[in-house]
Amino acid sequence: MHTTPNGPFAVSLSKDHPGLHDLDYRRRRDMIAELAEGHVLGEAAPNVEYTAEEEATWVEIWSHLRPAHERFACQEVRESMNRWAPWERQIPQLADLSLAGGPLERTGITFEPVPGLVPSRSFFSSLAVGIFQSTQYLRHPSRPLYTPEPDLVHELVGHAGTFSIPGVADLSRAFGAAAENASAGSLVLLERLYWFTAEFGLVLEHGQPKAFGAGLLSSASELEGVQAACVRPFSIDEITATPYGTSDIQPVLFAAESMDQLISETLAACRRTG
Repeated sequence: MHTTPNGPFAVSLSKDHPGLHDLDYRRRRDMIAELAEGHVLGEAAPNVEYTAEEEATWVEIWSHLRPAHERFACQEVRESMNRWAPWERQIPQLADLSLAGGPLERTGITFEPVPGLVPSRSFFSSLAVGIFQSTQYLRHPSRPLYTPEPDLVHELVGHAGTFSIPGVADLSRAFGAAAENASAGSLVLLERLYWFTAEFGLVLEHGQPKAFGAGLLSSASELEGVQAACVRPFSIDEITATPYGTSDIQPVLFAAESMDQLISETLAACRRTG
């Protein structure tokens, strides 16, 4: 959903958000949200002039994520992440992602800004036409390794980092197509399916669970938390029957035998649900 007023600020933060009492951070969030509010889907995404502090936070995050990816990410993701090497030391603009030579050129996914979370049906519907609705703000610098809400690192490192894989781009469009005419009950099932695959999916490599989902790939803390999580075999029925929380390290995750299994079975489930 769109952000709502919270005191003198336009962007509402949760009571446990690390930036809640940081007035400079709150003003910065409002400024970036206002930029996104004026954007029309389909037009070129507006650029954000990131501050030196934001650039430093981005570099610090990457200094932790790169070695964490080498340890905990699946092979397909590690290979896809190589396309991000030029941007590890500078925050890219959303419009750069689909340019010639950009990481999303071959799959045609485009990123367009929104001020904050949007309703599930709206989010999925845009995926149906290859548009990912993305935030443009950065997590609070006091907690660079974890964020309680989707931020630019989550969107770019997590989602855009995998959208260069054709099967993942196809799967995202399938989620969108399934959601367009889904009932309220079916939409809940799609949300759970998306959460435990695109956000927190795992793939087994040599018997060990490796990260595929964006929520894992964008957080060194989440990646390390995989070792303590209850990892269950990949099962569409069990996934769609499992509720999830959004404000803490995930206690339960599902691991597919391969990337092919995760994509093919999730695609089939999307088509059945839609």
